[in-house]
Amino acid sequence: MPLVLFLRHGQAKNNVERILAGRTKGFPLTDLGIQQAEQIGNFLKSFNISKIYCSPIERAEHTAKIVAEKVGLGCTVDERLTEIEMGSFSGMHYDTMFEKHGNVFLKFYQGHPIVEENGIETFASVKNRVLDMVSHCSKKHDNETILLVTHMDPIKSMISTILQPKPELLYEMIIRNASLTILKNEQSNFSMVAINSMNPERYSDE
Repeated sequence: MPLVLFLRHGQAKNNVERILAGRTKGFPLTDLGIQQAEQIGNFLKSFNISKIYCSPIERAEHTAKIVAEKVGLGCTVDERLTEIEMGSFSGMHYDTMFEKHGNVFLKFYQGHPIVEENGIETFASVKNRVLDMVSHCSKKHDNETILLVTHMDPIKSMISTILQPKPELLYEMIIRNASLTILKNEQSNFSMVAINSMNPERYSDE
């Protein structure tokens, strides 16, 4: 049965510093993030992956290249897997955002006007491009397992499409760095197999 594997990038500088990086350059993987990518690459060797696509953002592309080397494949950059555009919030510290604007993360999932007013990509837009990517891969790689290396909100957009959780639950849901969200593709109908699948030793630490 073909699978669609979504992989969030390894820990990056913006994750540690709690910065809303968005598509801003200059936020590479940390040493731990590189280690996480290597570990999940080893974990993925048994999945018989046919193709790897990745976001063009440095932290995701670096993760993809590490994994690709582990499983003996190349990786192809696709803009549909990119990070969300954070607009005027780009580079802002989480605490500053909460202090000045409230919980923008939750408002993002609710479709609040503050999102578009500040040049932030809407969650609906993220859903559309990710669904387009998955549809494209389903047609091009029929009956194959593919790996999509991306960011938390593109992954949440696919989870939202399948499970349709309330915005509050989406906000509280954490997709761990270098973890897999696994979907089963049955005649273009997707079901959720796993969320936050990763190396067993990480569960006790996180």
